[in-house]
Amino acid sequence: MLVAAGLVAVRRRLPVLFWWLVGYPAVTLRVLTTYRATMDACGLTVPASAMRRATARMVGRQAAPVPPRRSLPLPTGSGLVMRLRMAAGQAPEDFNASADRLRHAWGAHAVHVRPTKPGRLELRLVGWDVLTDVRPPRRWLRTEPLTLPLALREDGHWHVRDFRTVPHELILGATQSGKSVYLRNLLCGLARQPVALVGIDCKWGVELAPFAPRLSALADTADRANDLLDVLVDEMEARFRLIGMRGGAGPDAVLTSDVWGLPEKMRPVPVVVVVDEVAELFLAASKDDEKRRDAMVTKLIRLAQLGRAAGIYLEVCGQRFGAELGKGATMLRAQLTGRVCHRVNDETSANMALGDIAPEAALAATSIPAERPGVAVVGDSSGGWSRVRSPHLTLEDAAAVCRDTSDLIPELPRLDTFRPVVPQPSTAPVAQPATRPVTG
Repeated sequence: MLVAAGLVAVRRRLPVLFWWLVGYPAVTLRVLTTYRATMDACGLTVPASAMRRATARMVGRQAAPVPPRRSLPLPTGSGLVMRLRMAAGQAPEDFNASADRLRHAWGAHAVHVRPTKPGRLELRLVGWDVLTDVRPPRRWLRTEPLTLPLALREDGHWHVRDFRTVPHELILGATQSGKSVYLRNLLCGLARQPVALVGIDCKWGVELAPFAPRLSALADTADRANDLLDVLVDEMEARFRLIGMRGGAGPDAVLTSDVWGLPEKMRPVPVVVVVDEVAELFLAASKDDEKRRDAMVTKLIRLAQLGRAAGIYLEVCGQRFGAELGKGATMLRAQLTGRVCHRVNDETSANMALGDIAPEAALAATSIPAERPGVAVVGDSSGGWSRVRSPHLTLEDAAAVCRDTSDLIPELPRLDTFRPVVPQPSTAPVAQPATRPVTG
């Protein structure tokens, strides 16, 4: 009884240790002893070859179907992995369709299939729900600039945000869905790098104000946001002129089409623009507001279309994103190739975020329960998607990181006008109340 109680406690508090002690040996034994029968029951076997059938007839037996050749089950931090060699006529889609049956047959929490090369695939078994308790990675998974591990995927891998591969991203989520936590992890990761952070928050800056010590610019109203977008477009045009001048500097000049091909001394600092609550930015109550909104949408589209080459990247966040934002909303969405959809209040927002790249991902986003904040569906323009969850990060800890990294703010003269004013903590001594003598 004591051993059983101890194992239950270890399983709840230390699932990784429980997996290595109990889960991996048990699942491995089950996979090895039932592999052929399970593959046959799931329809993942092929008829035996002619030579095997002839040999079986010679001994009076019937040749059994042949399963895919496999490697030994190797342990991982959250499960085990096997590499399979598919037989002729098989496709990865066959294994994807049977993933749920394999999960039940082998007693795993989930089974994920990933093709590695033609004719081969990787079968990954996850031992428990890794999204229940997500901790920050103990070390950075990559060391390249503008590369951040932001959320843990349901297969045990980290979702890595690589701005140079996916330059612009759309983040959607209802109130208390975990969208703000995802954004805090993003801002804290960027704050530690030599990057210029620009914030646009038309809710009078209440969402991005705690990160002001690390921001190079902050616009808290629609009028200031319009002016800031003008400055960002000017900055982008100046960078393109720099790229063009470098390309025509002489016969020995290295030709490049973006800032990353410039020499390091000439390379301008990357700029990440965070647009929080995009619906607030585009609200229009009059004809003048509509003109301003259309102008801002046009500027954002220009930044999204051309900003990657100039080292300017967009993170557009909001509770919803629909056609009511204006005639350019769909065009802007098409440029935001990275998609993160937390729990949303309506199916339209989920379809707007994921429906154009993977309809089944939009369906998965609408099924996120309210009691699991932080869970989201991440997709990209390739059609791949996965459930993820960000490690919890409090607002106080995120603000402290931005205060500690305030000395990393780069010099961008065009943005000085929009630099947020950060109140300095008072160092004056606290006045003590005057004491009066006690009189009888």
